[in-house]
Amino acid sequence: MSFLSLLVAFGIVIHIIEDMIPVPFLIPGAKLGLANIISLLTIVFYGLKEGLIVCVLRCIIVAFLAGSFSSLLYSMTGAILSTIVMAFSYHYFKDTFSLVGISILGAVTHNFVQVTMASIVLSTFGLYVYLPYLMVIGLCTGMFTGLTANFVKQNLFTFFTKTNF
Repeated sequence: MSFLSLLVAFGIVIHIIEDMIPVPFLIPGAKLGLANIISLLTIVFYGLKEGLIVCVLRCIIVAFLAGSFSSLLYSMTGAILSTIVMAFSYHYFKDTFSLVGISILGAVTHNFVQVTMASIVLSTFGLYVYLPYLMVIGLCTGMFTGLTANFVKQNLFTFFTKTNF
């Protein structure tokens, strides 16, 4: 319970810090997705149920601290479905995909779901014109978050082994 609470707190802090970073992308809605590192680590250490708990709590708390209802709607739907895709991929295909590949699947899913939600809310499917660009961005950001999650995972396993945690 304590470690899950720490993961939620880390996810919140990373999300808020990421919101302060100027986005280097010209596409509306494009973000680095650094908080997804925490979702992926939660899936690796605990599984789907805990991964969903961490991502839902993170989204709700961040929306109360620094967001709005619309940001909660978009981030929650994208986070839940991308967490499910990453957990499914990790559970059934971890011998086929590395954490980088699983993270890319999560990033692409997140982008697709957010564009779909925005299209439904705004009643326009013209937003799908951004999807190819968001997929390329998701490929790059997913690769970065996957590499980071892999690095953290290896170091946490080493720490847990040395401390008999």
